[in-house]
Amino acid sequence: MGLIQNVLAVIVVLGLLITFHEFGHFWVARRCGVKVLRFSVGFGKPLWSRYDRHGTEFAVAAIPLGGYVKMLDEREGPVPPEERHRAFNHKNVWQRIAIVAAGPLANFLLALVAYWALFVAGTSTVVPMIGEVTPGSPAAKGGLAAGQEITAVEGKAVRSWEEVNLELVSVIGVSGELSVAARDEGDSVAREHRLPVQDWLVRQDPPRPLATLGVTPWRPEVPAVIDRVAEGEPAASAGLESGDRVLAVDGQPVKDWSHFVEEVQARPGERIDIEVERNGETLTLPLTPRARDREDGASVGYIGAGVAPVAWPEEYRREIRYGPLAALGQAASRTGDMTLLTFDAVRKMLVGLISPSNLSGPITIARIAGDSARSGLESFVSFLAYLSISLGVLNLLPIPVLDGGHLLYYVVEVVRGRPVSEHAQAIGLRIGLALVGTLMLMALYFDLMRLW
Repeated sequence: MGLIQNVLAVIVVLGLLITFHEFGHFWVARRCGVKVLRFSVGFGKPLWSRYDRHGTEFAVAAIPLGGYVKMLDEREGPVPPEERHRAFNHKNVWQRIAIVAAGPLANFLLALVAYWALFVAGTSTVVPMIGEVTPGSPAAKGGLAAGQEITAVEGKAVRSWEEVNLELVSVIGVSGELSVAARDEGDSVAREHRLPVQDWLVRQDPPRPLATLGVTPWRPEVPAVIDRVAEGEPAASAGLESGDRVLAVDGQPVKDWSHFVEEVQARPGERIDIEVERNGETLTLPLTPRARDREDGASVGYIGAGVAPVAWPEEYRREIRYGPLAALGQAASRTGDMTLLTFDAVRKMLVGLISPSNLSGPITIARIAGDSARSGLESFVSFLAYLSISLGVLNLLPIPVLDGGHLLYYVVEVVRGRPVSEHAQAIGLRIGLALVGTLMLMALYFDLMRLW
């Protein structure tokens, strides 16, 4: 069932992103008087197609990993003399720039609309309250303490753990001090803390900003009571049932659910005896967690059991909601911040501050899309916006075959006063295909490594 949900979620996500991207090219091309021959979502043999009154074929193809808008162009075939004025290559350089740039801009616009909808509808989050501080960590050295609420990172106000993480990730590679403002519970004034760091998060895969900082978010105590058991997993094989309260592991008392999870994860492949309370009786059950690799490569124990969600106290919950006009400004700010963060991540990956293993391909996208869809509409829309920005940024990279490569040619044309030669473009095309192919293979390789 999970696999089907992942596949459906990724089809919806990629379908929306590709359609918006290609519609940007299509809409501006039409406005510039260019004849569009085909608008295709997907590659390969069309599964469905139809023609409109302008003679444009709209198609949905078999491979949903991209799309294209085919325009009338003398470089791709003969054009009747009476239609040359409608050919892409006959348009002036500024019109060609507008047509090519419209695709990525459409992705940024989609992200803006998605964020606007989230801000108008309201997003529910939790206050970034510190639960624990690791002794000797940067947070401890900087004076942060349990019970404090983080209010700003590097001078930028934060209202949730998501915003805290984004600000911490945005300064990857810094050495010296991180500025974190926090206030004690009940206080209205925050105090700045200077946290010593060296090569912050450099080449971490994946980055773990809070753990590296030495901060554990506050969470309500969750009792170690089993709520659900997955069929075919170690918990079911051991005889665990919904409603069982875990009392001890190998004779050691279990404080709460987090403690139980720690004990299980620390013993992959090892037999443990767990004491549970069921209907007033105490039972001892043998349990052997199976090994499962995390994204960071560590092997942890897994039993396939879940806990019932616990309601957060109202004082630790925060609703972020704006009116339609204010939400537009917030959405534009969030879109801009995420775009700059993505460009900066590309730069840091090129200079070696971020590991290339953070690249994600279709398998990881499908998994995250499925997880976000299962988490609710808010998570799914937020992921859609983030991925739309990533697609826009990717297409603006100055690599031939991508939109950014074409824009680079047109900028050179504006500066030189004449187009880049066909020979130079052909060489660039081969280089671009090699680069994009390499990136795709790397992303797929890291996808498969995460599965293993």
